[in-house]
Amino acid sequence: MSALSSMAAAVPAAGEAPGRGAGAGGDGAELFAWARELVTPALRRAVEDLPAPQREIVGYHRGWHGVAGPAARGGGKAVRPALVFLSAMAVGAPPESVIPGAVAVELVHDFSLLHDDVIDADPLRRHRPAAWARYGTPAAVLTGDALLVRALAVLAADARPYSAPATGELSRMLEDLLRGQSQDVAFESTARVRPEEYLEMAAGKTGALMACACALGALLAGASEARTAGLRDFGCHLGIAFQCADDLLGIWGTTRRSGEPVGADVAARKKSLPVAVALADPGPAGRRLAGLYDRTEPLSATDVATATELIEQAGGREATEREAGPTPGGGSVAGDRSR
Repeated sequence: MSALSSMAAAVPAAGEAPGRGAGAGGDGAELFAWARELVTPALRRAVEDLPAPQREIVGYHRGWHGVAGPAARGGGKAVRPALVFLSAMAVGAPPESVIPGAVAVELVHDFSLLHDDVIDADPLRRHRPAAWARYGTPAAVLTGDALLVRALAVLAADARPYSAPATGELSRMLEDLLRGQSQDVAFESTARVRPEEYLEMAAGKTGALMACACALGALLAGASEARTAGLRDFGCHLGIAFQCADDLLGIWGTTRRSGEPVGADVAARKKSLPVAVALADPGPAGRRLAGLYDRTEPLSATDVATATELIEQAGGREATEREAGPTPGGGSVAGDRSR
């Protein structure tokens, strides 16, 4: 059972969503479908008065319009809104009472994805061309900025007494997230990244937003500081595991599952956790991988395949799977990179 399913199984039965079984340990797909159904109407309202060009990009990015085929399944899993709802239920509040928090974290998540794709020049997102590839870099960046501003506005507009602490929580998270993103970018020009440095980066880049999601669910439900802190800590650890699972997909996944080109992370010489572990290996596989990563010319398809084998031989895959944590059938909380 995944960490999210375990958390769902632990919430009181009184907080269950009708017909969904979220509080009774429903499977991940059921849980995420419930969270998407609950958050989507408010999410649409939050962006409906954006300027028309930005509203169109948000709709495309989330699969609300202009998308056909498998890509039309929607804008990611709604993992972070699910965390907000489950955290509220864990402290005895109905999920409907914390919808502003769920909307805010999903807006921040989409902001980060729009900017990530520009920074990484990733051409695909959620099984279709990334927003920047379809609408241009300036339009994608401005849309991400608009979503970030709107996330803060959604919390600030909440008239309840917990609105101010919730806004402060989101603001502090953004500092951690941006620091993690900056570290991730810096790693691209760093010859070697220690595994512990990578995990510190992951705590900011991915862990911070999941920690904030859990904390917002508790804060907006009026939970004590101690219970909020416990849920925040849980979210951070879950986020690190999520990033590790994402790293595994970035190397050993498929385009069908990830929505991104196979081997793109290796071709770009990203210092993900499997690579960091492998490069630290003093054996032949680690040394050969270092030789490939230290070359200045682009890696060919053969080079990418060789590097992928060397990463596994040097222990990068095994170490990352341990860090991500086991789930039945070899699955993970990440599942795919559609997020």
